[in-house]
Amino acid sequence: MVTVHYRKQYSPALGREMEVKVYGDRGKPMLVFPTSLGRFYQYEDAGMIEELAPWIDAGKLQVWACDTLDEETFFSPHWNIGERIARHEQYDAYIMQELVPGILHESRQNNGGDEQKILISGCSMGAYYSANFFFRHPESFDTLLALSGVYSVNHFFGGYREGAVYFNSPLDYLPGLEDDHLLEQYRRRRIIICCGQGAWEDEMQEETARLAEVLFQKAIPARVEFWGYDSEHDWNWWRRQIRQYMSDLM
Repeated sequence: MVTVHYRKQYSPALGREMEVKVYGDRGKPMLVFPTSLGRFYQYEDAGMIEELAPWIDAGKLQVWACDTLDEETFFSPHWNIGERIARHEQYDAYIMQELVPGILHESRQNNGGDEQKILISGCSMGAYYSANFFFRHPESFDTLLALSGVYSVNHFFGGYREGAVYFNSPLDYLPGLEDDHLLEQYRRRRIIICCGQGAWEDEMQEETARLAEVLFQKAIPARVEFWGYDSEHDWNWWRRQIRQYMSDLM
């Protein structure tokens, strides 16, 4: 039986309370993001925690499922792009300055003081979040597992790339990246990117292929796989994928 802890804490970065569910009491820390407009409990409701239960119950994995602010940022109906991306940058501060340090602190306590980096993951919009945080902040993460994601902001902001919008669009900022320190961090990490070729995966296929090419050009090792034409953009396939890839990773 997976142990579940519910957390609700005020975020100074966001000026509001944020909710998180934590599954398990010790093991490798894993941070997961919901799909577009999803909530922190979606991952459990969609059956993903059930797929990860063998590792959680064995004390090998501890999963943190967080909320996003999609309705105020990428999926906001507000016309002002600057305000929307500024709110996302506040969300970035929440994740990296509040949630991630808390995960790492608790992980050290739960695992006998061992220092562990985080496995970051998500499906669909959650894959975008996990990839963007991974590439922007590789010092905190050692593994990326992204399923059926987009990796640019085309879907949300069209061709607009001014200011912080550019730095939240991996397919724009990665090709020109020449920082050897960052590149070496990526090369020492584990990267798995997967996409189906079935219904509702066209945009994800295109951007996954583009990301694979960028990583190849930068000599960044990555496992990029395209599942079959029956593999749809839906939870029943993501459950199969998480089971297979976590079996390999764990």
